Amino acid sequence: MRLIKNLLALIVLAIGALWSLQGIGLVGGSFMTGQSQWLYIGIVTALVGLAAWCGRTGAVESYIGKER
Repeated sequence: MRLIKNLLALIVLAIGALWSLQGIGLVGGSFMTGQSQWLYIGIVTALVGLAAWCGRTGAVESYIGKER
């Protein structure tokens, strides 16, 4: 179950990165290419994926624990 959640989080992160790249025009071939709204949508999506992935792996908790 943990593996599936991590994979889903990474897929969401990758989709967000793709949408961001399309929004700034680096990836072509779509109606999203060059549309700045997809940059912002992609950034939010990538951050959601990153937060889900960090929360699932415990990376944030282990990092915070090292500072104490």
